[in-house]
Amino acid sequence: MKDRLQSIGLPLLVAIVFVTGWHFAVKVTGSDIFPTPLMVVAGLVELAQKGVLVKYIVASLFRVTAGFLLAVFVGIPFGLLLGWFTPLTRAFNPAIQVLRPISPIAWIPVAILWFGVSDVAPIFLIFLASLFPITTAAMAAVQNIQLVYIRAARNFGITGLDLFRKVVFPAALPQILTGLRLALGVAWLVVVAAEMIAVNSGLGYLIIDARNAGKRYDLVVAGMVLIGLIGLGLDLLIRQMEKLDEVRWGLSR
Repeated sequence: MKDRLQSIGLPLLVAIVFVTGWHFAVKVTGSDIFPTPLMVVAGLVELAQKGVLVKYIVASLFRVTAGFLLAVFVGIPFGLLLGWFTPLTRAFNPAIQVLRPISPIAWIPVAILWFGVSDVAPIFLIFLASLFPITTAAMAAVQNIQLVYIRAARNFGITGLDLFRKVVFPAALPQILTGLRLALGVAWLVVVAAEMIAVNSGLGYLIIDARNAGKRYDLVVAGMVLIGLIGLGLDLLIRQMEKLDEVRWGLSR
């Protein structure tokens, strides 16, 4: 009970102190540009009344979900294979290490050239941003599996796909989960940047449009607050997977 109160009460206290400090900082400096928390809330209410708030949130979440899930379906099997078969690692690892450091933002002109100003461009960017963290996490997870698990499974006659399904994947799952959390955070950053350039909807578009349309910095900060809160929610959603029995043993270890 005490731990639960601390896990809720302490972050809430920090949030209250932050918002209070923000409010008084704006008042003391007499800034006419940067909004107070109440002005940001009023901006959110305005967006909701216009019917665009939910529309922009749904647009961003759709792009992140599509690109991230595509990266999961490609990256996890590919990473498992790379980690298990050494010749594949030697063949593909140099290319991965060359492409991985390239910022997804650098791909924006290429994405627009290939896919135009449409949802496909940010989905492609999110896929790229998520693919490499997921792939490298899965590859490293397989390579770090203790050999005792593999030997014990083979002693019981478990080989081939059954070995992957019953031993390799469960043993690698905790580290894969860490890669998923990192990839989702990167994906959420990339969608905001992509929406500022490649599309005309979403939270990133909201921020850049509010700045250009009369310098509505209350709406700019409102978009930033929404991005942070939704990012927190997505991270908490992924962390729920840590409660699975298949994951908890690896984390406790």
